[in-house]
Amino acid sequence: MVDFLGLMKQASELKSKMEAMQAELDRIEVEGSAGGGLLTITMSGKGEVRATRIDDSLIKPDQKEILGDLFVAAHADARRKLEAMLQERMQALTGGMPLPPGLKLF
Repeated sequence: MVDFLGLMKQASELKSKMEAMQAELDRIEVEGSAGGGLLTITMSGKGEVRATRIDDSLIKPDQKEILGDLFVAAHADARRKLEAMLQERMQALTGGMPLPPGLKLF
């Protein structure tokens, strides 16, 4: 027979851990870069861009298209790092408990 009280306790513990992780996401930052570090983007754990750094060598009128491409690449790099970090933390949080496919907790 299924231990419903045990399941409810686990669900309650997971909920409180998830709430703590949500609060922590505001404090976490990841940095993505492109062009060998000529352009970097700092992103919060919730995916918000907080800062950018552009090397002076890129600030030329004829470099506008390259600069735009580097922003996209740096953002993608930061996003990949963020997703990997969140996946690791989620596995630690759930103790390896499998979650249904497509379930987004963030």
